[in-house]
Amino acid sequence: MEQATFESYASRLTRVSAYIHDHLDEELSLDVLAGIACLSPYHWHRIYHAHFGETVAATVRRLRLQRAAADLAHSDRPILNVAERAGYDSQASFTRAFSAAFGLPPAKYREGGSHSVFKAKTPQGVHAMYDVGITTVAPKTLIAVEHRGSYMAIGKSFDLLFTTLAQRGLIRPNLPMVGVYLDDPTSVPESELRSQAAVVVNEPMAVDAPLFASRIRGGDYAVLKYKGPYGDMRAAYDWLYGQWLPSSGREAADAPVFEDYLNSPRDTAPTELRTEICLPLT
Repeated sequence: MEQATFESYASRLTRVSAYIHDHLDEELSLDVLAGIACLSPYHWHRIYHAHFGETVAATVRRLRLQRAAADLAHSDRPILNVAERAGYDSQASFTRAFSAAFGLPPAKYREGGSHSVFKAKTPQGVHAMYDVGITTVAPKTLIAVEHRGSYMAIGKSFDLLFTTLAQRGLIRPNLPMVGVYLDDPTSVPESELRSQAAVVVNEPMAVDAPLFASRIRGGDYAVLKYKGPYGDMRAAYDWLYGQWLPSSGREAADAPVFEDYLNSPRDTAPTELRTEICLPLT
């Protein structure tokens, strides 16, 4: 009975997490989300906080600001429009919140955020700030869930992954988190992008849906050690493929790129997030 109750709570909270990711442009009041969770409005918020390690408000604010950072870095949306899309009723309040999270006001972030480093005409400045090298990576055994759609929304699938692992007693301390990206976002429609939210395990194990076993091939990889917001990584990829790879004397292998996440956005400032982008080489 206790296990059934835990699974019921976990599945309902995962439903809330998915709803938040999919409805960031809508009003996400606690009463609405309590209804999605089918839990008491008086208590469900504490349950969410205990399960995910942050409040609902913190989740919504983090995801909207993360999206706003990507809008600033990769679009020409006016800052006021970005602020409204992030749920702020004035540019001033958005500027305060964004500056607190990202260390720069929106206008300066658009001009000189971490994404701008990779847009430099010469690679010397990038090499001075970022460690890019060729590393031999051992094969990795994974437990994963499938993600379809925007790569920026893969956090929703990581929530499903960890909730399902907890339901089945498979959670272990410090499980390494990996995102495997199967499609080129410049040539595949966003709604059709395929990826995997995964953790690395020591040995293969039998799992049932939505979990599945996966594997990362071993061999040589170009590893870019990236520090900063996830929304800025598009420029890092453009630089890695467009400048580093052609000048490296190597070719990309017929295998997917993966990202190794060294910390978590739930308890780490966006500017302090650390990710290793791993490109397989022949």
